[in-house]
Amino acid sequence: MAHAHDSALYAQWVDLLGWLEAGARARGLGFEKVADFPDYIYRMERPYDLPTTVMSVRITAGGQPLLIAAVSPRHADLKAVSLRLMGGSKHWHLHAGDHVLLEGKRPFTHQRLETLLDSAVKGLQAV
Repeated sequence: MAHAHDSALYAQWVDLLGWLEAGARARGLGFEKVADFPDYIYRMERPYDLPTTVMSVRITAGGQPLLIAAVSPRHADLKAVSLRLMGGSKHWHLHAGDHVLLEGKRPFTHQRLETLLDSAVKGLQAV
């Protein structure tokens, strides 16, 4: 059961990566990989079975990080996706749901991410 839950988390992480990249591009922001999964880096000749190698990314504005997104590595007991806005205390912990990531019990939708990114950009413009 836990393995199926992990598979859902990593599949939903891949969806979120696509949303993040598209959202950054639409707003003229940068999208950069920060780190790969440790078990991808040190896999040697073993097969790699996660749907992506990317464990963390950042969205940048003017070369400075605006938002960091990361997923727990496979060996972590309590796996989640974290989103953190830089320069503030806002952060989100998302967990695997049946079909989408969950923010508590609420689905974390593409529209929710778009709202979050719009608010972050609006905050930059206010500075």
